[in-house]
Amino acid sequence: MSQTDADILASLTRYAPFDMVPAAALEALGPSLTRIVAETGQTLSYEGERLEALLVIESGSVEIETDGSGPVALRGPGDVIGERGLLRLGRATLTARVAEDAVLIRLPKERFYDLIDDVPSFAAWFQRASPARPADSGADAAGLTALKVSDLMTRTPVTCPVGAEVRDVARLMRAKGISSVILMEGETPAGIVTVRDLANKVLAEGLDGTTPVARVMTSDLITIAPDALGLDALMRLADHNISHLPVAEGGRIVGLIGRTDLFRQQAATASHMIADIVDAGSAAEMARVVAQVPSLLAQLVSAGAGASAITRRITDITDAITRRLLVLAEAELGPPPVPYLWLACGSQGRREQTGQSDQDNCLILDDAFEPGQDAYFLALAAFVSDGLHACGFVYCPGDMMATNPRWRQPRRVWRDYFAGWIAQPDNQAQMLASVMFDLRPIHGDTALFRDLQAETLAMARRNSIFVAHMVSNSLKHTPPLGLLRGFALIRSGEHKDTVDLKHSGVVPVVDLGRVYALRGELQAVNTRERLEAAREAGVISKAGAHDLIDAYDFIAETRLRHQAAQIRAGARPDNFMPPAQLSELERNHLRDAFMVIKTMQSSAGQGRGVMG
Repeated sequence: MSQTDADILASLTRYAPFDMVPAAALEALGPSLTRIVAETGQTLSYEGERLEALLVIESGSVEIETDGSGPVALRGPGDVIGERGLLRLGRATLTARVAEDAVLIRLPKERFYDLIDDVPSFAAWFQRASPARPADSGADAAGLTALKVSDLMTRTPVTCPVGAEVRDVARLMRAKGISSVILMEGETPAGIVTVRDLANKVLAEGLDGTTPVARVMTSDLITIAPDALGLDALMRLADHNISHLPVAEGGRIVGLIGRTDLFRQQAATASHMIADIVDAGSAAEMARVVAQVPSLLAQLVSAGAGASAITRRITDITDAITRRLLVLAEAELGPPPVPYLWLACGSQGRREQTGQSDQDNCLILDDAFEPGQDAYFLALAAFVSDGLHACGFVYCPGDMMATNPRWRQPRRVWRDYFAGWIAQPDNQAQMLASVMFDLRPIHGDTALFRDLQAETLAMARRNSIFVAHMVSNSLKHTPPLGLLRGFALIRSGEHKDTVDLKHSGVVPVVDLGRVYALRGELQAVNTRERLEAAREAGVISKAGAHDLIDAYDFIAETRLRHQAAQIRAGARPDNFMPPAQLSELERNHLRDAFMVIKTMQSSAGQGRGVMG
């Protein structure tokens, strides 16, 4: 270590939490640390700026500011700058500006994350420093203190007979793309060998490939139980300076968990994923981020986050992808010839996406639009729609996309659409109106939609025939209730003996929410928010709203738990659940939830003033 490195380290270890870091880990940090001299008035980071390092103040002072409100804090020697941003979106949460000439130590973000990953006391210090978050805020609820090892582990660890040679294990690692193998003696685990073992105990010692792997394996296996917490696993790995832990239950190896699994979980949060999407340069890069969404869903379910929080976070990711694709499209095509607004409808519009979603979108163009300009907007729509499809949000089967010229029109045409559907509410008009009442602006000139939404709600509410059609439409999806408190199961086909939690459970409430929003001219788009707004506006009784919200939450959470279980089992998530997989108590709750929906549908169908 150079004298400069040693000097910086000596200064750094005067401050918490660096005084908690083991000497070996500190020594490894040395070459990555640098000093920065900053003059009064110099800005170290702007709010929202991508952070590349953690800063530790050696001397001088730094003001922390928020846009428009001036300084909110003054930090001096020993204080750190950027920790909250690095642990959240990867971007500065506030602006940091030098108040008095300062000297700072710069720790690259990669080394900061290494310390968080490898030194539990260091990680715990920053967790204590972070402000508390409501349990149901949902953004990053699935921390290592909430998730079990069983939620994070690899369930099919690769094994090899203990009598194998080193080269056999090396070839197996290469073929499987893994860094550790569990060695078995019959049905009993005998040890573990890792890439680190091959480097330190084989190559470094000059041994050849015919060396028995038993000679270099770690035979005194340290294991962990599947119901232990992720944080327990992290601490055990750090305490024993190892990179992998076999997961054992009843003397049998049921999985494997490593530092990479834990670090991946820390990174696989909605906040980190959105930060990566904002920096992505192509749909292919975004697709790699979206591949983590099923894991995020399963982790949030395991952490106990509410259904609304989970679907909101998943939709936030889709919104970020859509906005980034629009920015990339404009960079390729040039500025738009007239202002436009990209809107989402369907589950994305309502912020209710789960592990299985297609795309539904449209474009509202400024009334200055001329037909000759449509080539630009067709190319824009195709770029975004193709990008969403590449990310797993498949093309809408009903062609409800901005690539369809019908859904890519000037504002005046959209006003005519809504007026026509309301004046002549036939079946197709009802279907289109139902979808379009869920519109939500994503990117562009929001003024193109703001008044249009209010005008349409007022126009629709005044047309009693249209309202009656909307009510009738809301009764088409019925809860799957059979005789004698049983379920009406799907009788044949691929999904035999299941209930469809989407079309028979969630969709009926979504449809009722639209009716309530129409009757009360409520501009909320999210279903749960519509129910709450309808209760406050007196559109439905407080008791009816309470029961319906509880029923909706229970069905939505049951659906997400079903999808999370499928994801953990390596299956594609769907909405078809066999009631037999629930406990008797859960089945009773599910039947009660369906009964509430049926009661509220009956109330809506009878046209009561204050329903429920």
